[in-house]
Amino acid sequence: MHRLRRIALAMAQEVPRSRVHGVELSDDAIKWTRKNAEGSRVTVHQGDARDALPELDGQVDLVVSNPPYIPLTEWEYVAPEARDHDPEMALFSGEDGLDLIRHIERTAHRLLRPGGVVVIEHADTQGGQVPWIFTEERGWADAADHPDLNNRPRFATARKAMP
Repeated sequence: MHRLRRIALAMAQEVPRSRVHGVELSDDAIKWTRKNAEGSRVTVHQGDARDALPELDGQVDLVVSNPPYIPLTEWEYVAPEARDHDPEMALFSGEDGLDLIRHIERTAHRLLRPGGVVVIEHADTQGGQVPWIFTEERGWADAADHPDLNNRPRFATARKAMP
C-alpha cells in the first residue's frame, strides 16, 4: 500500500475525531489512494506538497510527511526492487535528498497553527541535517531528530513557535 494511504488512514484510525487530509501528486497513485480512502475520514487531494491546501493555512495541528529523500548521487545504492519499479518522483529529491523537505518546511509553517507540530521522515544519513532545516528558519522551536527501532535517526519533528 502506498505511504500516503498508510499514514493518513492510520492517523484517522488512531485519532477518531480528527479530520485528515492527504496530498498525492502522482496521477497513477491518486485513483488507488482515493479508492483505499473510501469510507474513511480521510480527504484525499491531488496536488503538490509544495503548495498544498492553502484553504487550511494556520488551521492544522499536525503535518506528517514521508517525502522522497534519496540523494540523486545515491541512485546505484537503492534497492533494485524500489529503484527499478517505483517512480523517481517517489524516491529522489535533489543532490542532497533534501529538496522536498525544504519545501515541506515552508508548507508546514504555512499550514500549522502556533504550537502545531511537523513530523518528517528522512534517511538515517541525513540525521542532524533535517532538524537544522527547521532551526535555521524563523518560527520553529524544538527541532529534533528521533531514532527508529534500530536506533538510527530516521525522522525529525519541529513545533511552530508561539507568537
